[in-house]
Amino acid sequence: MPIATKRRDDRLEVRLSPKAKAMLKRAATVERKTVSAFILDKGLEAAAETLASRSEFRLTSAQYDAFAAALDSRKSRPRLEQLLTTPSVLE
Repeated sequence: MPIATKRRDDRLEVRLSPKAKAMLKRAATVERKTVSAFILDKGLEAAAETLASRSEFRLTSAQYDAFAAALDSRKSRPRLEQLLTTPSVLE
């Protein structure tokens, strides 16, 4: 899931061991990419996966039922209801 950018002005520097650098070079070669392109592509894939895991979660059927029940058994919260029904000062 590469993110296409036309302009690349920012730099990112990484300190790593010679062994780690050699492994990255080998992996980049296997994918016929430069080390920079390989690291950027893999880093963006990992970032997208990490962010997606924070916005989506999966539940078993039993977990979902418990979650839905918790939502359905809401307690009355007058101050919250007032906050959500009062027009904003920006409206």
